Amino acid sequence: MATRNLGIRGLGCAAAAGIGMAAAVLVNVTAHRHALDLLRTRLEHVEQAAHTQRHANLANQQRLHWELLSKAIDDPELAEVLDLYETPVSPKQRRQYLFANVLYTNALFYYRIGNISREEFFGYIRGILQNPVVREYWHATKHQRATIAEDSDEAEFGRMVDELLIQLEESDTEEWWVVGELPDS
Repeated sequence: MATRNLGIRGLGCAAAAGIGMAAAVLVNVTAHRHALDLLRTRLEHVEQAAHTQRHANLANQQRLHWELLSKAIDDPELAEVLDLYETPVSPKQRRQYLFANVLYTNALFYYRIGNISREEFFGYIRGILQNPVVREYWHATKHQRATIAEDSDEAEFGRMVDELLIQLEESDTEEWWVVGELPDS
């Protein structure tokens, strides 16, 4: 009987050891799960901070862009530094082109920070392209846009505006607000 009893005790010890090991694994998995949850939460905070910082950087860049262009618009001598057009332009045209640039880059900035959708950007640009000065500006700066990295959002939007301008110029309707289709992103 002692042998039999030992077998049952051995089985009981093995079961207890198995339960103990399972409990240890469960505690370990729970601890790892908690650590992963903490890491996930921290990563979300870091991503949000990076997103916020990106918006702050874009806002600072936009402000600096406006300040520099404002100086050039106000001072014809400074505006000459930004005269990068293929054909000569008058001081009046240069100021108008600089302001057209402000309108375009402001819309692009609004899109980048999420204040307007791609569709709203498209509609806004379709509207400002009704102005002949904005059209002249867009044509005069074509070679400047050719230097932008091909895969950037700015290049993509530039191509979108190029196509829209062609469609507007070829259109025979006076209902400009229906001309052009937003390309797939």
